[in-house]
Amino acid sequence: MNDKDIFSKVQETLAGALGVDREDVKPEASLTRDLGAESIDFIDIIFRLEKNFDIKIPSGELFPANILNDERFVKDGRVTPEGIAELKAKHPYLDVTSFSNDPQLTKLAEQFTVRMIVQYLQERLAKKV
Repeated sequence: MNDKDIFSKVQETLAGALGVDREDVKPEASLTRDLGAESIDFIDIIFRLEKNFDIKIPSGELFPANILNDERFVKDGRVTPEGIAELKAKHPYLDVTSFSNDPQLTKLAEQFTVRMIVQYLQERLAKKV
């Protein structure tokens, strides 16, 4: 499966999960800010991606979860420098560059983009082959 096919399938998946037009699902689109996803939608997105790409996505692998409950990584509603480093290490497809400037935990989900999902899937599918 080439990159264009992966993106096309991600567009279809997200349009169905979030009830948006396929044309609105652009690489730079934020799932929450631009496409209206809420936290409950992330579960549906993972389920649909698993089904459409015939893969299993382990909990916390695509969207960060576990590290957000660790007081080393989150303090006073902000992701610590150690938390930023952990995000980079565990989620290399997640671009935290701008988030690092104002790492409010409530803004983290805005960093989840269509491009992030595509890059994650490219890596996962390459390993599957």
